[in-house]
Amino acid sequence: MTGQLDDNYEVLVIGGGAAGLSGALTLARSLRSVAVIDAGAPRNAPAEGVHGLLARDGMRPDELLGRGRAEVRRYGGHVVPGEVATAVRAGDGFEVTLTDGRSAHARRLLVTTGLVDRLPDIPGLRERWGRDVLHCPYCHGYEVRGQAIGVLATGPTAMHQVLLFRQLTDDVTLFTHTQPPLDETDAERLAARGVRVVPGTVTGVETTDDRLSGIRLDDGTVVPRQALAVATRLEARAAFLDSLGLHTAEHPMGTYVPADTTGRTDVPGVWVAGNVTDPMAQVGAAGAAGTTAGAQINADLAAEDTDRAVAAHRESRRGGHPASHRDGPAPADAD
Repeated sequence: MTGQLDDNYEVLVIGGGAAGLSGALTLARSLRSVAVIDAGAPRNAPAEGVHGLLARDGMRPDELLGRGRAEVRRYGGHVVPGEVATAVRAGDGFEVTLTDGRSAHARRLLVTTGLVDRLPDIPGLRERWGRDVLHCPYCHGYEVRGQAIGVLATGPTAMHQVLLFRQLTDDVTLFTHTQPPLDETDAERLAARGVRVVPGTVTGVETTDDRLSGIRLDDGTVVPRQALAVATRLEARAAFLDSLGLHTAEHPMGTYVPADTTGRTDVPGVWVAGNVTDPMAQVGAAGAAGTTAGAQINADLAAEDTDRAVAAHRESRRGGHPASHRDGPAPADAD
């Protein structure tokens, strides 16, 4: 029964990751009718474990999300498999249509659809993504500590990555790939930390026994490495919001949906949380943002509920006033 999609909810949460489930949990515990639309494609699915999450460090992503779904359902929330195709303004809220044709109405939307990592077009990277081709030293760095680590320069964050991974091992190599040569200051800094700089375009990765073993260059050279750090382009999953007039903006590393610190967007009634608006957020931060947004939505609905109650109360008083009969004009409203 909890996998069903009803016609009407107070809140629809679009996205079933840490941010979406945390927001839905907060709303369900506030006795709001809420459904999570979960496309089932979490960004961290290839990872063996979620790290840096207090009291849950190392837990498999699917186990973490499974527990979250069960908690939302425990408080009466729905978690519905599906992917949103469109979201449009309708009446006092929004009409959301899924790719399979199902639809539902909600007074508020919480969008937590996350982002997509766009990897450089280098053969072999995608297959090793989340294993020994990594992007975040805090999410996966400890697991490759002490190993021979490469950093692929794909933009201005390469130096930042090099310095963070250098904290985890003495053996770091920067592959300049398609980026301009280092300036004197950066070259000196890397030399002082013992970081080797390898010019040339990277054309692929080598593996041995299903483990990364080297980085192949365009001249045929293979540089032995056990892990490779790559900064991806981070693109928000938010195309379905265009019809609401809510568009992505450019971020130094990709795109995101702008919002204030509570997750409120410029479109009334729409909140965002997690990587769709904060591309650098880890799981803990995304979950916290979902909780914050859920609380803000509940407060917004409570204010609207009160305004409606006041209007109904005033209308009721007017309807019950003796002067409402046809025996004379009504006196001025005391309100």
